[in-house]
Amino acid sequence: MAEKTKERRLTMRHKVGYAMGDLGGCMTFALMGSMVTRYYTNVLQVDTVILATMLLIWNIWDAVNDPLMGALMDKIYSKSHNKHGKFRPWLLRSAPLVAITFIVFWTVPTFFEGTTMLVVLFFCKILYEGCYTMFNIPMGSMLSAMADDDEERASLSSARGFGSMIGNVIPLIIMPQLLSAYGDTAAAFRIGSIVCAGIGFVFCLLHYFWTEERNISDTPTEESNNVKFTDIIDVFRTNRPFLALCIHGVCICTMQYVSSTLSTYMYSDVLGDVGMMSYASVLTMPLSIVVLMICPRISKKLGLIPMIRHSLLISCGLYVSLFLFQLVFPTSVIVYMVWSSLASTMGGISIYMQWGLVAEAIDYNEFVTGKRTEGSIYGTFNLARRIGQTVGNSAAVLALGWIGYDANLAVQSSGTIVGIKALCVLVPGIFVIGSWLAFRFVWNITPEVQQQIADFKAKKTQDVAK
Repeated sequence: MAEKTKERRLTMRHKVGYAMGDLGGCMTFALMGSMVTRYYTNVLQVDTVILATMLLIWNIWDAVNDPLMGALMDKIYSKSHNKHGKFRPWLLRSAPLVAITFIVFWTVPTFFEGTTMLVVLFFCKILYEGCYTMFNIPMGSMLSAMADDDEERASLSSARGFGSMIGNVIPLIIMPQLLSAYGDTAAAFRIGSIVCAGIGFVFCLLHYFWTEERNISDTPTEESNNVKFTDIIDVFRTNRPFLALCIHGVCICTMQYVSSTLSTYMYSDVLGDVGMMSYASVLTMPLSIVVLMICPRISKKLGLIPMIRHSLLISCGLYVSLFLFQLVFPTSVIVYMVWSSLASTMGGISIYMQWGLVAEAIDYNEFVTGKRTEGSIYGTFNLARRIGQTVGNSAAVLALGWIGYDANLAVQSSGTIVGIKALCVLVPGIFVIGSWLAFRFVWNITPEVQQQIADFKAKKTQDVAK
């Protein structure tokens, strides 16, 4: 492949700007994951049965929202070919909407009561999720519009990982302090939403101004103008890399949510020290930072897919060996914390780097179909991840009943203890292998295919320049 000119290189500003996208988005999204249940029950006092019904409807909306928004962006661009780009105009439109609807969600329902409050709450959540998707889909798709090869994709994936990590931490520093000062009150959540939305909005704007769509240069052609909402169905048939990513998304998110849902039971009922979970989180962060720093260098030497395959095998080995070790030897909480954190971190490499692979699947799709549909592909990949999240969370709760867990017992039975160990360690290892199988036997982009795609893109760039 030809050496990049200075103008074509991915700059530090590009990388920092891309990191700002997930940082800004997570400033609002983090509170939706960690604090929103407290808001529902303690401030709005929503009945749990009604809340469960609303959550089901909201989750269905979240699931279909992503691919629909992605397909809409592809369809609009195929018709207009906006001179300002395919994704950046959406970033500028959606950033203020995310901030406004986030504040509205945490404030407006508190002014109502009863059925009126429930109706207002329902639509406030729908509006926020729609606006967040309107920002998140182009933000994630921007990677494919910015990166040309494995090295650049790994760099941008690491940058996104850093942004996500910081964006998830800041709200969880701000909000607990407000709850400590004001208690579970509407004022605490109102102030927190305004502060987090304001900070997130600034970072989202930096993402807009510091990124560049370097790969969106196609002129209107018969194929690119013929983008349809049903194209995503054909993608599953013709695009094996995308199918591999969807399998990976379901497996790896199931692994994540089984682990996160059941970790408290491992630390409290098996290891006898639930407080050590906080130290596990502290340990995981520096491990993740190290991984994010070295992954681009390793990817440059091994290639993105080989690096991910190796890390998944190591992760599986650590999970399975920890399970066998626990069956034979008494395991201290420190040993478990370090061992499981290493296993989780190695499996997490595929999560940090998957955004670069989405870009590669998008390039492959353009190569085989003539259509560049980043939005549809990224949105549908998000749908696969949401399926994994839902399966992991629901299956984990059901599995507790299957193994005989009884919350009224001070000490669980020996069979239940083994069951918790299997659910927290062995099951994640099995799903990690599912992800490895997808990259080993379904993913079909070889170095030769990568070169063909690179030649295709180079020819396309030359044709546009003429």
